Amino acid sequence: MHRLLSAVLAFLALSSLAGCAHTRERDQMQNLQFDEVLITGDLELGKLNAEELFAAATTFFAAEDFAQAARYFGRICDFHQSSPHYRAALYNAGLSLEKLKAWDEAWVRFTVLADPAKGTGDALDASYRVAETLYHSERYPEAIEVLKVIGARADLPTDRRIEARVQQGVCELEMGQPDIAEATFRAVLAEWSALPDRDLVDDYFPGQAQFFLGEIFRVHYESIELDGSKNTEKLAEDLEYKSELLLSSQGHYLRAIRVGNGYWATAAGQRIGGLYENMYDHMIHAPAPSELADAEKEVYRAELRKKIRVLISKAITVYERTLEAAERIGSSSPFVEQTRGSLQRMKELLLAEARAEEEPPPSPPPGS
Repeated sequence: MHRLLSAVLAFLALSSLAGCAHTRERDQMQNLQFDEVLITGDLELGKLNAEELFAAATTFFAAEDFAQAARYFGRICDFHQSSPHYRAALYNAGLSLEKLKAWDEAWVRFTVLADPAKGTGDALDASYRVAETLYHSERYPEAIEVLKVIGARADLPTDRRIEARVQQGVCELEMGQPDIAEATFRAVLAEWSALPDRDLVDDYFPGQAQFFLGEIFRVHYESIELDGSKNTEKLAEDLEYKSELLLSSQGHYLRAIRVGNGYWATAAGQRIGGLYENMYDHMIHAPAPSELADAEKEVYRAELRKKIRVLISKAITVYERTLEAAERIGSSSPFVEQTRGSLQRMKELLLAEARAEEEPPPSPPPGS
C-alpha cells in the first residue's frame, strides 16, 4: 500500500512538473515572432489546367522561347501526370532544356520516358536523347552503355542501329580511346557498305563515321613535330610519316564527301584544306637542320619556301571547292564559316609569299 501511494505521489509530481513545462512552452509560443515565409510555388501556372499549359508551352516552343516552354511543359510533368499530354510534355520539356544547354535537367525529363532495350516511339527517341545529354555532360561511359543497348537491337531499322553505334564511337573517342572508336566506326561502315539497299539508309551517320575516322588520323598527324635539331635523315623520316598520316586522314575525309551528306561533306572539305594549311605551318616554322652551317640554312629556307608554296595553293583550291559545294546545296554550318575564314587567310598568305619573293635580296655590308 505504501509502495503504491509512493508511486502515485511520484506520478502526480511529474505530472505537475510537465504541466508547468507545458504552461511555460505555451507562454513562450505566444511570444514567438516568426519570420515571413516566401511560398516558392509557381502561382501563375497553378491557375492553368493541363490543356492551357500545353497550348501555351507549344506556342513558346514554336517562338523559340525555350525557357518559358521548359517552364510550362515542366509544370505538366510535375503536377499533371494523369494528363494525356504528360508524355509529350516530358519529351518537349527535355528538348527545351537541351536548347538551353541545361543537360542535367534535360536528362531528368528524358529518363522518365526512355527505354533503350525495348522502347519504341517516344520511348526510343528519348533513349537517344538520354545518351545525347550524357555526352554533353561528359558522362561518356553511361552514354556508351545506353547506345550499346540500342545498337544491339535486332528489332530496329538499320539506320537507327547505325545511328546508335556511330554516336557510341564518338563517345569512345571523347573518352580518349581512339583505337576502340576506330574499330567501332569501321564496323559500322562495313555493315553499311554491305547493305543491298544502302541508298534507303540515312547518309548522315555513315558520313559522320567517315569524318571521325579522318579526325582520328588528323589528331595523330598534328601530334608529329618536325624537329630541326635532329639530323636530316631523321627529319626526313618524320616528314615522310607525317605525310602518310595526312594522306590517311585526307582519304577518310574524301570518303565522307563521297557518302554524299551535305553537312559532313562540307565539314570534310574544310578539314582537308586545314591539313594542307597545317603542313605548311609545320614545315615553314620547323628549325633548319642543326648540322647545316648558317649560310646553308639560308639556302635551305629559301628552297623550302619555294617547294611548299604548293601547299597554300592546294589549301585554297580545297577551300574554294568546299564553299562552292556548300552554296550549291544550301549548307550552313560552323564548318562553312571556318572555311571562309581559312580561305581568306590562305589568300593573304599567298600574296605575302609572292611579295617576299619579288623583294631583292639584302645587299651585302660594305667591305664584304
